[in-house]
Amino acid sequence: MAERSDARLLLAPAKVNLSLRVLGRRQDGYHELISRVAFADLHDRIVVGPARAGEKDTLDLSGPFAGTLEPDNLILRAVARFREAFPSLAPLRISLKKHIPVAAGLGGGSADAAAMLRHLARFANCDPMNPRIQAIAATLGADVPVCLEPVSRTMRGTGTKLDPPREDFPEQPVLLVNPGVAVPTGAVFTVLGAGPLSDGFAALSAEEERNDLEMPARKVAREVGEVLDVLRGLTSPRAVGLSGSGATCFALFSDETARDRAAAEITAVHPDWWLHAGMLRNWEAGELESVA
Repeated sequence: MAERSDARLLLAPAKVNLSLRVLGRRQDGYHELISRVAFADLHDRIVVGPARAGEKDTLDLSGPFAGTLEPDNLILRAVARFREAFPSLAPLRISLKKHIPVAAGLGGGSADAAAMLRHLARFANCDPMNPRIQAIAATLGADVPVCLEPVSRTMRGTGTKLDPPREDFPEQPVLLVNPGVAVPTGAVFTVLGAGPLSDGFAALSAEEERNDLEMPARKVAREVGEVLDVLRGLTSPRAVGLSGSGATCFALFSDETARDRAAAEITAVHPDWWLHAGMLRNWEAGELESVA
């Protein structure tokens, strides 16, 4: 059995889409996007270490959202894809404590896969943003590449084109609200019904604070509209929006007092909604991994 000192603790921060513009649909069926993303202080926790002798890769699940996860988790797929490129990687024993809601627009599964790839990049003696690691990330999902380095930036295309980080991104109070429904991304894009990519979309900017998936997400799950209407009915938010394809919505505030007051107001009326009153921030590499 692996000694405790062999285990590492990995943090996987939640991603928030501050804006998301759909530029169109490519001939291969994928959508071209431009999205400005930031990361929250909300995170999943992963402990990884060597497997017992004779064991294969194992994954134990716990936490408030563990019950909604599939056994074939993105973490295990990330390990398998990495091992295809680096076959000498020994079997791993992994535990995931799931704090990020699933199918919620917060990139929880992508963040978990990215956290594992960040850790495994050390095995390959390379930076997590190395093109080889990014290529593995891109095979796992559109949000995985941007989650490799959880800092505010703009992502483009199918998620593989990343602008330089916004080093000056200030910490800012955020309220994340989810009505407790899963919103399948595919269903939202089906309702969107984006046509072929046109040259006229090229001038769209991620700085335009809107999410083109909001209206189709409202149609897929009316609860999304209810949350957004409640947040927009508050007097104090600086901005309100939908993250990804939902169902999580966000509100940005000028100070923590206003954020906490809004959280209390919403909880009093909608006690069944999930809330996280926290901060958006850039994460430093040294904060993301430590001895377990």
